[in-house]
Amino acid sequence: QVQVVESGGGLVQAGVSLRLSCAASGSVFFCNTMGWYRQAPGKQRELVATVTNGGNTNYADSLKGRFTISRDNAKSTVYLQMNNLKPEDTAVYYCNAPRSTGGVRSSWGQGTQVTVSS
Repeated sequence: QVQVVESGGGLVQAGVSLRLSCAASGSVFFCNTMGWYRQAPGKQRELVATVTNGGNTNYADSLKGRFTISRDNAKSTVYLQMNNLKPEDTAVYYCNAPRSTGGVRSSWGQGTQVTVSS
């Protein structure tokens, strides 16, 4: 069952910013770590960033300093602020709740496409 809805992607030029949003059901969001993932054409899905219920964040090394993950617990929503976008950031971005034992808590949603032109 899909319990996440991503939005906010688009076609942008290199150097600009985008803010992605993900609305999650309570059962997925409540008290769980949330994460953003992305899948570029021809590549496997990768974990971009995570945020715990208490607000602790973690990022893929290559994205530190440009991407910021945050969450609004009152709205069951997680955000990804992406600055200084590069063509290599082009991908479909997904959110989900990673399990500590592996896997995720929700079926994957449609994702939101981010395309960065040079």
